Order: sequence, then structure tokens, then C-alpha cells
Amino acid sequence: MSAIETHPPISIGILLFPNVTQLDFTGPYEVFAKLPNTSLYLLAETLEPIRSDRGLTFLPDTTFSQSPPLDVLFVPGGPGIDAKLEDRNFLDFLKTQAKTARYVTSVCTGSLLLAAAGLLQGYRATTHWLSLDLLGLFGVEVVEQRVVIDRDRITGGGVTSGIDFGLVIAAELFGDVIAQSIQLGIEYNPQPPFNSGSPHTAPEVLINSVKAASQNRQDTRRQIIQKIVAQL
Repeated sequence: MSAIETHPPISIGILLFPNVTQLDFTGPYEVFAKLPNTSLYLLAETLEPIRSDRGLTFLPDTTFSQSPPLDVLFVPGGPGIDAKLEDRNFLDFLKTQAKTARYVTSVCTGSLLLAAAGLLQGYRATTHWLSLDLLGLFGVEVVEQRVVIDRDRITGGGVTSGIDFGLVIAAELFGDVIAQSIQLGIEYNPQPPFNSGSPHTAPEVLINSVKAASQNRQDTRRQIIQKIVAQL
């Protein structure tokens, strides 16, 4: 019998909420779904359909109250985090699961939800480049990096970092060979047509345009976070 066949079963819980960014979790999901001896749970407060920020609809399969203890707690991001930053039921679920999880993780602005639940204090973490300063408001040591591992906290940067993040989790759980096999199986060999995927390489005119387009949302999010931090 192989080491994989005798490996203890793994449970991964993916938190869903209205206006989630689907690629934040569907990228990692593609990787997670190929892991051996692993159960995936699409978690939400109810089993009602959840609409992403771009209109795709997903069906949770497990409610918070039905969730088993999780080995990996995973929170994606998206515009919908604003409503969850002050949602006590949502944050309490994160806190409860984090007590026993082997890894507490996020992609993109999901790290802001972990921080709002008090789960990133004393840790290094990352998020989408537009929200790095917002993550810092929580007292988190912000790292501008694709994937950041700090002990049992693993956070991914912007939306497309989800596949990188998923492969890092795969390697942490099952080793590099399994992770590399999944990478090859999904032919993850990125060759972007432009060099504008980071504020460090994009033209300034593009950076300013993206910032302007998101300014209202970022201002609203900043106000919410400042209110939360003031109450801590």
C-alpha cells in the first residue's frame, strides 16, 4: 500500500458568500479536487445559490452548522467581503474552525476577512495589491508576494494567484511530487501576453486607471475597516 493510500483523509472547506470573485476559489478548487483522499466542502450559511460578482451562480453543499472540523480553512475574496467584514456569524465561524485547522488560508481580499476575525495578528500575509494598505490597518505584517507562508497561515495575492496558492497547499499536504503532477495535469504553464499583471511592471497610466475605477469601493472598504479597527 502506498504512502498516499495510507495518508490520513484531508478536509478542505471553501467559504462562499454573495459577490465572491469566482476565480479566487475555482482556481484553487481545480487543484484541490485532484488531491488524493481529500473531501471538499463548499460552505455557506445556507444552501441557497450564491451569485458571484460577475454573475456566475454556485451551489454550496454544506452549511456552517453542518461543517465538520476542517484541515484547511480557505477564504476567497471579492466585492462581497465588505458585507462580511462585520458579519459576526461569518467571523465567528472562521474563528471556531481556525482553532483546530491545520492551515488557515485565503486568496486575494479573503485575507481581510481573516484579519477582521483576528486570525492574522502576529503573522505575515498578503492580499490583492490594491488592498495591501488596508490589510496593514489590522496590524498585519504585509508582504507583497504571490503566496506567503507563515507557519499555519498561507495567503495568496490577487485573483490569479489562486492556482499558485492551490499548488502550494497541495505540496504542504502531500509533497512536491503530487503538487507538480497536478500542475502538469492542468498544464499550468503561464505565458501572459502582456507584462502588466503587477503594479511594478504595468505602465503608470494603467495603474492610475485601475485605481480610479476601484476608488469608491476602496474608500468604502477603508471606512469599514477603520471602524472595525477602532473598536478592537
